[in-house]
Amino acid sequence: MLQYFTILMAPPPGDGGQSWSSTIILFGSIILIFYFMIIRPQQKRAKERQKLLDSLKKGDKVITSGGIYGTIAGLDEKTAIVQIADNVKIKVDRGTIGTILSETEPVKKIE
Repeated sequence: MLQYFTILMAPPPGDGGQSWSSTIILFGSIILIFYFMIIRPQQKRAKERQKLLDSLKKGDKVITSGGIYGTIAGLDEKTAIVQIADNVKIKVDRGTIGTILSETEPVKKIE
C-alpha cells in the first residue's frame, strides 16, 4: 500500500524544464489577477476620493466619518472648518469627510 502512494507522489519522468516554465506562468498569472482584481480598483477609488476632497468648496454640506453633519465654512490645505450649528464650528482633517451632500446633485459618497 505504501508503494502505491510513493508511485503516485513521484514526479512524472522527463520534462524537468517544463515544470519551471509552468510554475513561472502560474505565478505570473496569480500576480496579474491580484493586480487587476485588488490593486488597480483600490488605486482608482483612491484617485476618485482625492478628486472629491479637492473639489470641496465653501458651503458644501458634508458628513464626516464620525457621523457629524455640517456645512463647510472654510478650507485650508489639509483641514476644513465645518459649521455644525449656529456659532459652532469645528476644525477637522479633510480625510475625515466621508460624504458630500448636495441639494441639486445626488449624494457623492467617498469610499
